[in-house]
Amino acid sequence: MRSQPLIVITGPTASGKTRRAVDVARAVGGEIVSADSRQLYRGMDLGTGKDLEEYGQIPYHMIDVAPAGTRLNLFTYLRDARNAIGVITERGHRPVVCGGTGMYVEALVNGIVLPAVPENTELRQSLEGKSLAELTGILASMKRMHNITDVDTVKRAIRAIEIEMYYREHPDEALASRPHKRSDAVIVGVEIDREERRRRITERLVSRLDSGMIDEVRDLIDKGVSPDDLIYYGLEYKYLTLHVLGRLSRQEMFTSLETAIHQFAKRQMTWFRGMERRGLHIEWLPWDMDSVEFVDRVKALAGI
Repeated sequence: MRSQPLIVITGPTASGKTRRAVDVARAVGGEIVSADSRQLYRGMDLGTGKDLEEYGQIPYHMIDVAPAGTRLNLFTYLRDARNAIGVITERGHRPVVCGGTGMYVEALVNGIVLPAVPENTELRQSLEGKSLAELTGILASMKRMHNITDVDTVKRAIRAIEIEMYYREHPDEALASRPHKRSDAVIVGVEIDREERRRRITERLVSRLDSGMIDEVRDLIDKGVSPDDLIYYGLEYKYLTLHVLGRLSRQEMFTSLETAIHQFAKRQMTWFRGMERRGLHIEWLPWDMDSVEFVDRVKALAGI
């Protein structure tokens, strides 16, 4: 019996991919598996655009799986997302992956398996005090760098070096972690032109602020989530937290955040183009395509 293809609906922020994925899941007897790195956390709803009301009766996974303030990594996401996909398949339903975190989508489709690398206290102590540039140089000397997420902070650069050292000391586990690409994956991107995307980003930001996004951040802080942890999540939580702390006026917050989201969407598209260069085919469908036509196209691509 031929295995069911893994359907992936992705695209930049504000492209409407959640609604598209729900339409597809409803049509094929599917369940959603989120591929959004920030929707993992409970209480971070408006700022991450969970839009849970759009799901209706469609079950979803990898949303609200950890408390705000924690920092899940790619290893944890892949482990739990693959488990969810297995559970959905065992139920006789179809998994539909939906999200715009390109690293998650690419790793999931490519079948990357990451061993649980333990902390190396001695190594960490030896790297303590080094600058981000120094750590980047060390990491670059150890492996070919494929993406800047390895080195965008000192903490992540140290962790990347720690993982690379572990692989060198445990070659069997490194070999087992080599990708086993899913040949049955159907990746559909929701394509939206730059000006329309910018309009929708601004419109959505205004709507979410009006719906209480600032109060959401205040509530998280009141419940004990560290402002530094919220700032770590970036985008909405960074700028809203700085506003709540009195470091940015409302207008400064809005202008800075709007610019940051536009830049984020641009980086998302850069990642997706990189995925295509790395051999993953993305079938791009217009954001404003008729819903029935969109679903029919996805079903045809998946052989349903």
